[in-house]
Amino acid sequence: MLERKIYKRIEDFYKNNRNKALMITGARQVGKSYIIEAFGKEQYKSFIKVDFIENPELVKIFDKAINSEEILLRLSAIYGDKMIPGETLIFFDEIQEYPNIIVQIKYLLETNQYDYILSGSLLGTIFKDIKSMPVGYINIIQMYPLDFEEFAKANNISDKVLQLLKQSFTNKTPLDEYVHQRLLSLFELYLIVGGMPSVIETFINTKNLRRVAENQTSIIQLYKKDISKYDKDEKLYLQNIFELIPSELNSKNKRFILKNLNENAKFTKYNNSFLWIKNAGVALTAFVANEPKIPLILSKSANLFKLFFNDVGLLAAMYGNDIQLKILNHETNINFGAIYENLVAQELTAHGYDLYFYNNKKLGEVDFLLESDGKVIPIEIKSGKDYYRHAAIDNLLANKDYNIESGYVFCNNNIKVDKKITYYPIYMIMFLEKKVLPEDIMYTEDFSDLNSLVSPADTCNNF
Repeated sequence: MLERKIYKRIEDFYKNNRNKALMITGARQVGKSYIIEAFGKEQYKSFIKVDFIENPELVKIFDKAINSEEILLRLSAIYGDKMIPGETLIFFDEIQEYPNIIVQIKYLLETNQYDYILSGSLLGTIFKDIKSMPVGYINIIQMYPLDFEEFAKANNISDKVLQLLKQSFTNKTPLDEYVHQRLLSLFELYLIVGGMPSVIETFINTKNLRRVAENQTSIIQLYKKDISKYDKDEKLYLQNIFELIPSELNSKNKRFILKNLNENAKFTKYNNSFLWIKNAGVALTAFVANEPKIPLILSKSANLFKLFFNDVGLLAAMYGNDIQLKILNHETNINFGAIYENLVAQELTAHGYDLYFYNNKKLGEVDFLLESDGKVIPIEIKSGKDYYRHAAIDNLLANKDYNIESGYVFCNNNIKVDKKITYYPIYMIMFLEKKVLPEDIMYTEDFSDLNSLVSPADTCNNF
């Protein structure tokens, strides 16, 4: 079993939220069903999976139920002795086929007999059609392909090694050169294989990059099939956008140019299509922030953006032309910058960051802007040897209006600090993680002291 970080998040959720359900969203093939089944079978005496694609007749069965009691009655009729009160996790899978189950979850929970978990693909595209979301009864966690740290573990990198790497990242101390070079090789492999679980397992079991590419191609075809099936009105726009992502990333500024879709294209016409691609989890969107100031969302421009694939391995497969060997051979006709940036976008998204970049005619363009501890950190991604050239970051650091304290450059070099710039190996992007607020934030300030400042006479004079 591939080790996934989300497993502990699911485990923690059910330890602290016995009166709620959990919904795992994400693109197809990221491993949602697999990890839920593993959790359910390990943590519960009984695990029931209700799959609305494998068993489409269940949609009709549940759709005729008028309340939660009837749903439970029909579940009992199907699963019998597996329905053990207090010891059963019921998994509703592929709920895009029957989104009404989301509405019913509130009433199922109120019976207080079983735990529930839901999952499906393209869920971000159907929320608008759900009549009544059960606010307060369901939590949502977005799942992504394996990040680089998870990929490293899948390739036998131990926790001890990862801890030493993180220590070097935190202390900004260079790694042993042999270790650094080996990790660069692992990083290059990740560019090819990516983070889709079935693709990683194909590689681990066969070591055959041709089989890897075939698996990736089948996933891409599945995405295209989804576009045709679930959004028939916009499918031509969606297919055009989907197929243009690799070439747009390969362009000089990597921004998505509407005229490449249609010479007379207007953003309002394609807006719903971009939203569908993003909400389906197929693509990641990075928006320009016109001012590198906290919070970045205040200066976000919705019309200027970059689109990245949800998985760098799928991007490599879309490029085709035996790119796997070309990456391993470091052939110069490949735009490694586009592939590196896609990986970074994928990694930052998985770690909780919203994606922003900076673009200014005078100061230049910075690949990514991060919000961290109330500060903005500009980040440049360098795939070549000229990683000391980063005029845009230099301009931001020199601008007193922005008061930016430091910047990061992720490159193929070892760790180095030069004034306000820290150079990190590209694989250390795995250690940039957004801080998560604790489950409970207690505030115990007592304001009763104000009462002693007001006398009864003062109160009477106010009327």
